[in-house]
Amino acid sequence: MSSYRDQQKYIDALKKYEKKFTPKEAEDYKMFVKRQKDDEDFDTISMKRLAELYTKYNQPVDKSKYDHFFKKNTDKKSE
Repeated sequence: MSSYRDQQKYIDALKKYEKKFTPKEAEDYKMFVKRQKDDEDFDTISMKRLAELYTKYNQPVDKSKYDHFFKKNTDKKSE
């Protein structure tokens, strides 16, 4: 089973992507929020669906594309 903390983390993270959801995903998300407010633990199928939405919309930022903004220190200090 899932923990309440995981459910809350997924729901909070998905809140900012709510406008990007398809109608079916939006309906599922609203159901998850209602069930969360009622303090229900999600069953494995619901938790799997919530995790799928989370992985679909919450993509980590590729930080390597910012490397060109920062100059690497290649000079060696002689002491």
